[in-house]
Amino acid sequence: QVQLVESGGGLVQAGGSLRLSCAASGSIFSIDVMGWYRQVPGKQRELVATITSGGSANYADSVKGRFTISRDNSKNTVFLQMNSLNPGDTAVYHCNANVEYYSGSSFGAYWGQGTQVAVSS
Repeated sequence: QVQLVESGGGLVQAGGSLRLSCAASGSIFSIDVMGWYRQVPGKQRELVATITSGGSANYADSVKGRFTISRDNSKNTVFLQMNSLNPGDTAVYHCNANVEYYSGSSFGAYWGQGTQVAVSS
């Protein structure tokens, strides 16, 4: 199995910062794209940011200039530095990873259990 464990969520005031981490472990040969998604009750899951194994990042328009995604391939870990947080960022943040189980295998998508981010006004 592959497990993704997120950490770093919490309660912060508007304008503050949080840094999320997601560590993947288990049967992993390599990881292609990793990303962060967020979801609030009653709304569709929203892509926040993705990053390739080579470090190419993409961001949702709502977080551009405020959030930075990065990764440490040697540790199978992805980070999300969130600055200038506002109440609209309140959500459960989930980590996603596309995992290659062994060389030449297909990729499988895995999700973490999520970490709560709450931003007060």
